[in-house]
Amino acid sequence: MGKKRIIKKGETGAAESAAAGKKKVKRRVARGFAYINSTYNNTIITLTDETGAVVSSGSAGSIGFSGAKKGTPYAASKVAIQLAERAQAIGMQEIGIFVRGIGAGRESAIRSLASGGLVISQIKDITPVAFNGPKPPKTRRV
Repeated sequence: MGKKRIIKKGETGAAESAAAGKKKVKRRVARGFAYINSTYNNTIITLTDETGAVVSSGSAGSIGFSGAKKGTPYAASKVAIQLAERAQAIGMQEIGIFVRGIGAGRESAIRSLASGGLVISQIKDITPVAFNGPKPPKTRRV
C-alpha cells in the first residue's frame, strides 16, 4: 500500500505547486491545413499548422451524432462549422484542404469551412487508390 502522507495546513505538495505554476499558452496560427477524412460511417476533420502539428480536431461523433447519422452531409457541415470557429479563435485565416475518403460529407465539409470565414488556398484529394488490387478468388468448382 505504501506510506500515507498527511499534509498539514500551509504545506503544499511539490506536484501540486508545479501544476499550478504552468499555464497553457494559446498559439496564434495564421495559416494551416484541414484534413477531412470522410467515410461511410463518420467524418473526421483535423486542423494542423504549417508544420503538421495538430491544433484542433473534431468528428461527427464528438458533436453528438450517433449511428448512421454520423455519415450524413449535415453532420459533416456541423463539424466543419465548429472547427472553423475554433480556427478563427486561434487566428487562422487561410487553410489548405486535403480530402480523404468517399463518404457523403466531403463536399459539405468543404463548403462549410469556406462559409465559416476561412480562405481556402488549395483543395487536394488524397484518397488512396488501389493499383491492380488483391488476387482474385479461385474459380468455383461444383
